[in-house]
Amino acid sequence: MALTARPLHPLFAAEISGVDFSRGVDPETFEEIRVAVHRYGVCVFRGTGLTDESHIAFSRLFGELEQAPRFSIARRRFRYPELFDAGNLDPDGNILSDERRRMYNKGNQLWHTDSSFNQHRSAYSLLLAHEVPPVGGDTHFADMRVAYEALPEDRKAQIEDLVAEHWLWHSRMLAGYPEPTEEEKREKPPARHRLVQLHRESGRRTLYLASHASHIVGWPVEEGRRLIRELIEFATQPQFCLAVQWHGPGDLIIWDNRCTMHRATPFEDVRYRRDMRRTTVYEAVDH
Repeated sequence: MALTARPLHPLFAAEISGVDFSRGVDPETFEEIRVAVHRYGVCVFRGTGLTDESHIAFSRLFGELEQAPRFSIARRRFRYPELFDAGNLDPDGNILSDERRRMYNKGNQLWHTDSSFNQHRSAYSLLLAHEVPPVGGDTHFADMRVAYEALPEDRKAQIEDLVAEHWLWHSRMLAGYPEPTEEEKREKPPARHRLVQLHRESGRRTLYLASHASHIVGWPVEEGRRLIRELIEFATQPQFCLAVQWHGPGDLIIWDNRCTMHRATPFEDVRYRRDMRRTTVYEAVDH
């Protein structure tokens, strides 16, 4: 059965139907999915029926999976290290009461791209809903190719060769997380990436931004941070953005971190449960 793509926005993102995940994904269908992700940047699949095991197996078709870091702030909730916890539950399945962990999670409400704080970037994220709150908790997306193309030419020239330093703890502290411990700092040192990238699969140039971006290398810190803020504000204007609502368990969203940003949105996280599990695929390295 051929896939059907229903655009969700005039410029990017689509809801994809026609995939029977219960039968596994054959090579031809996977290639259609891969092409759709590169074209639309964000692809939504409803009611997939994926389990932890099949979620991981499907994700591996895209490439090597990143493993979730083990910080002192939390023990693992899942038996598989490939699953990142994007929910509000503790390892016993109860709504989080650990305020430090709740503050850590609030960093996800800032515009970002997954794992930009790693030197080996992520290409794709696959976020699967297991339980969603009845109100709130949408995920917002912005296409950074569209944003780059809309920049004035003098701005494009200004930023062409710039490099930003990305640090996980920069974004977490922006969201109110306390000063990280020395162990946390050692676990996640900063990484550097070019501000303007070529998205090879679509052949389009794109901004590579995130709230993780701490400063511009070689610039005075505050001047660089002002530029980063201005670019994020430009790229997240309403005409470049989309809110995706989670309908229920089994919903899956795949996005390309190299050409999009996203953010979680608030919900009553001490009242409602939200169980979301993400796999993250490393960018392929050229040899």
